[in-house]
Amino acid sequence: MSTQALRRADPRLPPGPSGFEAARFFARGTFEGTPAFLLDLRARFGPVTQFRLLANRIWIANDPDAIRDVLVTKNRAFVKSRGAVRLKRLLGEGLLTSEEPLHLRQRRLIQPAFHRERIDRYAADMRDAAASELATWVDGRQLDVGNAMTRLTLAIAARTLFGASVTDDAEDVRASLTTTMELFPRFLSPLSELLDRLPVASTRRFAAARARLDAVIYRMIARRRASGADAGDLLSMLLLARDAEGDGTGMSDEAVRDEAMTIFLAGHETTANALIWTLYLLSQNAAAAARLAAEVDDQLGDRAATAADVARLPFTRTVLAESMRIFPPAWITGRRATQDVEVGGYRMRRNEVVLMAPYVVHRDPRYYDEPEAFRPERWETQAAHDAPKFAYFPFGGGPRLCIGEQFAWMEGVVVLATIARRWRLELAPGTRVDIQPLVTLRPKYPMVMIPRARDRAPAGTFAAAAGS
Repeated sequence: MSTQALRRADPRLPPGPSGFEAARFFARGTFEGTPAFLLDLRARFGPVTQFRLLANRIWIANDPDAIRDVLVTKNRAFVKSRGAVRLKRLLGEGLLTSEEPLHLRQRRLIQPAFHRERIDRYAADMRDAAASELATWVDGRQLDVGNAMTRLTLAIAARTLFGASVTDDAEDVRASLTTTMELFPRFLSPLSELLDRLPVASTRRFAAARARLDAVIYRMIARRRASGADAGDLLSMLLLARDAEGDGTGMSDEAVRDEAMTIFLAGHETTANALIWTLYLLSQNAAAAARLAAEVDDQLGDRAATAADVARLPFTRTVLAESMRIFPPAWITGRRATQDVEVGGYRMRRNEVVLMAPYVVHRDPRYYDEPEAFRPERWETQAAHDAPKFAYFPFGGGPRLCIGEQFAWMEGVVVLATIARRWRLELAPGTRVDIQPLVTLRPKYPMVMIPRARDRAPAGTFAAAAGS
């Protein structure tokens, strides 16, 4: 049926594929191919579309104005969708999954850990953790960059937010998190609640992986409780916090675990993926890599990066921004309507679900010339600044905007600058590159690269590179 015919059939609804087509695609129980499917829907039906999936109607809103409706102007008409509800099996009632009024209370308790002054103090830990990781690299020896960035971001999260070391646990955390991520799509099926109660292999594997992650988090909590110290980090805040604007009570042990698990795992996972994809894209764009290295040499010279340097490294930030445009770590998000509400000029009904995919919106040719091309310099043009706000939203938006956004920007810039001072990276011959859309957007295959030690350029090279 044509788009026009669909509109005539029910003018309340945007056009969309048949329920049979949608059911056939989603019945596979995996996110494999979903980004390409959503791109195809946009090409065929436009930026707002919908379809029936069994008894449910699913909306796909990849229009900035419709996304603003859902995340900002009409956010009170929505709650997190089924994906977030099922993610509670791993994260509990943390910031990512909880609803009001709990979400607001928890955000008030946690917000001070992410204030600008405190994030600035984290920069030294970020830099030192990066330096420790880079000290293990060998010129010319192949390196699994995925493992390296996972180790690094785990170390940064543990050191800055929990005052702990997870060096001995890093591989166990990585493997356990990979298990939960790979199994997660299966727990979105209509039979997932039944699977939770059955001793099937996937349920047992998920439970075992969660238990291993819990052990790491609870060990950090127990050590801090035993010491009784206020280290001024997030873990201390979680243990000592009192809700001054609420009932004055603190957080239960379970609540501390849920928030610690959410920030420790969700924060490190997304940043690791952003860095992996950025290093890959730089390996494929010699001009951008040279300009980044020249800027770092010009601004830092022989010294390590500090918080104050982040503002002096604008091109480094644009490289990260462009990487998250092409490969947004949080590649899709969803909401469920709690009442009838208008979105993008159409009427959604109560309990209908809307999905919004940065992976798709960030590739919209209305806002980005050559949207598939890695062009960091596009962020230096007026066109990028004139695009609608939700043409770019790697951290979400509205009241549920990622609490760690500024932390992530700081970490990304400091780590990239630290790497660029000493190394350039080449993609190893034969390395396969593809996306693996799970809860986050991971590389499907090991990202094997070859580090090459570099000689720093003389001062003034950045200006020449920028003008070339």
